[in-house]
Amino acid sequence: MDRWLWAVRLTKTRPDAAAACRGGHVRVNDRPAKPATTVLPDDEVKVRAGGTAKIVEVVRVIQKRVGATDAASCYLDRTPKPSAEAAVVVARRDRGAGRPTKRERRVLDRFRSGEA
Repeated sequence: MDRWLWAVRLTKTRPDAAAACRGGHVRVNDRPAKPATTVLPDDEVKVRAGGTAKIVEVVRVIQKRVGATDAASCYLDRTPKPSAEAAVVVARRDRGAGRPTKRERRVLDRFRSGEA
């Protein structure tokens, strides 16, 4: 499993893929997957890595990392489109950034009131 995730470029590195499997962020056919889980064509793989969640269907199993275009042909992306509500921008400050300056408060007030 970890080798396939890395080979089709769903994770950046193979250790990242293995960590996602061990952390319970990878499921194959709605069952938790370990790094050594074998993947077969027509399996449904759910991956939560890098801050995004993807649902893919395995088309072809590969063991070595290939180019991006070849990797994309190894799976079908079944991830649902994000809703319009999820695309709404939220004004948020970094934790520990301290109190906003007067200029930043004005910008935030304008943003919250919907001016620009």
